[in-house]
Amino acid sequence: MLQLSRIEKMESCCSPDAFAPRWLIMMGIVWVTLGAVGGRAAAAADRPPCRFPAIYNFGDSNSDTGGISAAFMPIPWPYGATFFRKAAGRDCDGRLLIDFIAEELNLPFLSAYLNSLGANFSHGANFATGGSTIRRQNETIFEYGISPFSLDVQIWHYDQFKSRSSDLYNQGQIIISPINAIIRMNIKSNQRNLLALRDCNAVTDPYHKSILPKPEDFSKALYTFDIGQNDLSAAFRKLSVEQQIAALPNIISQFSIAVQHLYEQGARSFWIHNTGPIGCLPVAVMYITDPKPGFLDQYGCIKGQNDMAIELNRQLKDAVIKLRTQLPEAVITYVDLYAAKYGLISTTKNQGFVDPLKICCGYHEKDGNVWCGQKGLTYNGTAVFGSSCAKPEEYVSWDGVHYSEAGNKWFADHILNGLLSDPSIPITHACYRN
Repeated sequence: MLQLSRIEKMESCCSPDAFAPRWLIMMGIVWVTLGAVGGRAAAAADRPPCRFPAIYNFGDSNSDTGGISAAFMPIPWPYGATFFRKAAGRDCDGRLLIDFIAEELNLPFLSAYLNSLGANFSHGANFATGGSTIRRQNETIFEYGISPFSLDVQIWHYDQFKSRSSDLYNQGQIIISPINAIIRMNIKSNQRNLLALRDCNAVTDPYHKSILPKPEDFSKALYTFDIGQNDLSAAFRKLSVEQQIAALPNIISQFSIAVQHLYEQGARSFWIHNTGPIGCLPVAVMYITDPKPGFLDQYGCIKGQNDMAIELNRQLKDAVIKLRTQLPEAVITYVDLYAAKYGLISTTKNQGFVDPLKICCGYHEKDGNVWCGQKGLTYNGTAVFGSSCAKPEEYVSWDGVHYSEAGNKWFADHILNGLLSDPSIPITHACYRN
């Protein structure tokens, strides 16, 4: 997610009484049942790990490892400073949740499909881009940061990737220009057999074959999803509460169509994150100066927005249950990432973090706001740079919209073990059907 709408409109569009039950009721249910869930997760862990050979990811900026940077303007420093020591195409100071997933599965970090330089797809590909939605939005990225690469487009990218990479792998060939072919043949054969290049547009190249996925790995891979947050932010900006509720079934339907299509292409193991508490993002509340009673919850989050996220997640879980009956060979794990994120936000002091609404990167003072990595002016004309805080590891929010590496690590520690999943299995065992 690149940018949320200006928040001045949110009070009118998001009634705090839109839905029930409230999150606090749900949180009680989650933690009361952890004992039983932990027992089932332990039983699943008795089986050998799945050994996924690859990950194919679909999502937004919460899991984008360089797609939007490749397609548009690169994400600048100090993004990436904590772990990569340079800008690394991620809306974070370091690793994202998808990076921790790759580490947990002993796989390399995913290359972005849209990144044409230095990419290695031998262990999967990342089709996520910052600002992506499940449902297409009738606006451009230059208006509100909504990516043109919605979920259906990401599925198109996957189809093309699977088809072309499998074809090239099976041929043992990579398409290159005839000039490059001649240069290589000059080096390797001392100008012998150059006449054979008369009609050449491809050569065998073991190195290039090594950065392609094996065709048989597509059916053995793990397919991950982290998308939907931007559908809500767009709805808050443009729709009434009633219209937002009416739009949710179509959003979920579009998501189900994507999963069904991947299944038809051979995908079998799915790891699906629900959407987080969007009303707890600092950018959502930073412009609210005089909220009505009940508009914010006890942690300073916008109740109406979180309620909408809860309802989206309820419908998503229902859709997952239905997909399990429709796709009998699929293993579909529904992950309650909302519970993990709100669990940290509601207990930051006990976890060693600062106030979850505080922002690490950027200049956000009474005299103005300059976003992370940007240059700008305060209200009195003073030039400032949106730099990083001194201790990013103490912050939940990196830039007001995206979580810090420390936050992502906390979430990973609380979901990858399966304690917040349905079925309750760790990600290393997400190939087993219960």
